[in-house]
Amino acid sequence: MSSCCFNGGAGWPEPVVRVQAVSDTCGDTIPERYVKPPSDRPSPLPATSAASASDAAAGVVAGGPSIPVVDLSMPDADAASRAVAAACREWGFFQAVNHGVRTQLLRAARAAWRGFFRQPAEVRERYANSPATYEGYGSRLGTAKGGPLDWGDYYFLHFMPQSLKSHEKWPSLPPSLRETTEEYGEAVVQLCRRVMRLLSSGLGLEAGRLAAAFGGEGGEGACMRVNFYPRCPQPELTLGVAAHSDPGGMTMLLVDDHVRGLQWITVDPVPDAFIVNVGDQIQVLSNAAYKSVEHRVTVSAAEDRLSMAFFYNPRSDLPIAPMPELVPPGHPPLYPEMTFDEYRVFIRQRGLAGKAQLESLQAKPAAPVPDSDASFSSSS
Repeated sequence: MSSCCFNGGAGWPEPVVRVQAVSDTCGDTIPERYVKPPSDRPSPLPATSAASASDAAAGVVAGGPSIPVVDLSMPDADAASRAVAAACREWGFFQAVNHGVRTQLLRAARAAWRGFFRQPAEVRERYANSPATYEGYGSRLGTAKGGPLDWGDYYFLHFMPQSLKSHEKWPSLPPSLRETTEEYGEAVVQLCRRVMRLLSSGLGLEAGRLAAAFGGEGGEGACMRVNFYPRCPQPELTLGVAAHSDPGGMTMLLVDDHVRGLQWITVDPVPDAFIVNVGDQIQVLSNAAYKSVEHRVTVSAAEDRLSMAFFYNPRSDLPIAPMPELVPPGHPPLYPEMTFDEYRVFIRQRGLAGKAQLESLQAKPAAPVPDSDASFSSSS
């Protein structure tokens, strides 16, 4: 295989083959390492009602046979908060429309990153990543030698904190990419902060409470993974990303408008909407009032697909545990205290496994302790 098809070092246990190269050369059969066990393969899903009666009462509008769609432009802030909270309690994710990020910017960002993945392989390889930080151009998320592989390449980069952001680590081609990506990141951070206030109010807390638990505005983390899923001759046998819940706080996902990709409940993307996912950290902070959603990514035999996953996270060294206001008197919190840095190590050591990693941390049911001895702090 040509050296332009893989990255042969950078700390990985074996040469990293680019899925774009595999797609171009594999013919009608994908290599065995991309074939998932039968129980993990994608399957047709029945149509489901997008929003329940309780969703409708809370102001969530239906999105066809898919997930709730929430209009973030509604003038009543309380109604917006109820709609977001209803979606995140029942579904764990929703599509946000009228969200305030310019349509032209969304399309420019998608076009710039499509331009990067169309660059010659030798240009893309200048930014090859390593498992030390995952920052840069990559094709795998785990480090097990000989382990199963997903059908996708990606580019991972940091926005916040400022100490981690470096435009020099971002692609210089196409020429518009760095400036467009910077503008896009600034706009999506502001949107994340708006949604955090709605989520906090939806828990009956002060609007800034969740943000404070993340480290306050300016103290939070933000990064992005741009995913490129090449055409696949056998999409029924593989996945773009295996089943997982997002380990961070919240994900703003911008997808191709015309190609389905997210699965458990099939998502019919609304043009220029964001799919907003609750992450594990918000599930922990809310003491499971909001649920992170397990999902996986399918691929297409007909066309390539690109998505932009923007991860909004707590400050990485800040202890995260259920907020005391949400722990019932006389009951222990559901989760132990853990920093996001510690949780990421925990996840990476074990690999993607649905929500099993988060559930393994959850406290086993126990008899309530007397009110006089109730503690609102979590164990470490």
